[in-house]
Amino acid sequence: MTTPTACRSLYAHVPFCRSLCGYCDFYSQVLDDAWVTPYVEAVLRELAGYAARRPLDLDTIYVGGGTPTVLPAGELERLLSGLRRYAPDDAALEFTVEANPATITDEIAAVLAAAGVNRVSIGAQSFDPAELRTLERTHAPGHVIEAVDQCRRLGVRRISLDLIFGIPGQTLESWWRSLAAAVAIAPEHLSCYSLTYEPGTPLCTRLNAGQVQRVDEDLEADMYEAALDVLPTAGLAHYEISNFARPGAECRHNLRTWHNEPYLGVGPAAAGYIDAVRYTNVADTAAYVAAVAENRSPWHQHERLSAEGRARETAMLALRLTRGIDCRSFAERHGQDPAVLFGAAIERHTRDGLLAVDDASIRLTRAGLLVADTVIADFLCVR
Repeated sequence: MTTPTACRSLYAHVPFCRSLCGYCDFYSQVLDDAWVTPYVEAVLRELAGYAARRPLDLDTIYVGGGTPTVLPAGELERLLSGLRRYAPDDAALEFTVEANPATITDEIAAVLAAAGVNRVSIGAQSFDPAELRTLERTHAPGHVIEAVDQCRRLGVRRISLDLIFGIPGQTLESWWRSLAAAVAIAPEHLSCYSLTYEPGTPLCTRLNAGQVQRVDEDLEADMYEAALDVLPTAGLAHYEISNFARPGAECRHNLRTWHNEPYLGVGPAAAGYIDAVRYTNVADTAAYVAAVAENRSPWHQHERLSAEGRARETAMLALRLTRGIDCRSFAERHGQDPAVLFGAAIERHTRDGLLAVDDASIRLTRAGLLVADTVIADFLCVR
């Protein structure tokens, strides 16, 4: 019998939030204290089940949500220390927890530091109060600065901030101000995401009812290009479509995902990729807790990828990185020359100035970054 390969990365999903933001389509629910302890117990039990079947040698842990820092301090500590026990080497571990700025108190920051968390990803989203109201965020711009100060003072020194552009009513000038405010905090990492209107979200309902208007596509492109111009001059190098980091501060957990490497996902709605199988847990906290308690799999869906499917996903994910597809490592891993496998797509998009190709790599140009989804889709789909 073949021994399962060791897993080095873990994602844990915390579904709870103080309130639900109108634009968010990640699985989340308003915090219900009655479900916190059963949730934590289920996550740790699910993870122990994986550990009984395969070696775990974690060097990245990412706790996302939802809002992990909305958990009561004692339960947050129990969750984080329970995850941490599967990472044997403190020095090698990247341990990230997502946070809403308004939920970071001295007590919560101390819990993070004591559990070995060394990276906090803070959802700033904007430094404009009106834009935060549009997004239905519950924090004020000042909360971001306070949260960063608390984390650093109590020992969690690696900070990542999230910003959103394309918010209804946002101008290029207000986006510049948000970029400047984020840079002034001197984060080690910054993510800049274009607002998407996901079907079923309150924001999409408001859009369809004519209560908000999309930002003009050309203005949205100008906002993205402003980030491409401003952030590298502030020492934050562009390394992935939406992500910028100081040297050595790139998110190793996400890099592993973009390199199409295995990772475990635990918790309701968590996704994982192990043994060439992509899976997603049931997106219902009660159903998830019940499945784990009854020793049933919490998987809601799963798919075993073919060899070609794995190759296409590797290419699709690698194109998100500014370095693009490494032709040599791709051929060694998948036994195919990417220039041949994706020849038609490469020819078309190179001709249109959207891809740059040489013997070493295939990567998006600056023009290609603006239409990345369209280009990348041609590598994932057989045509």
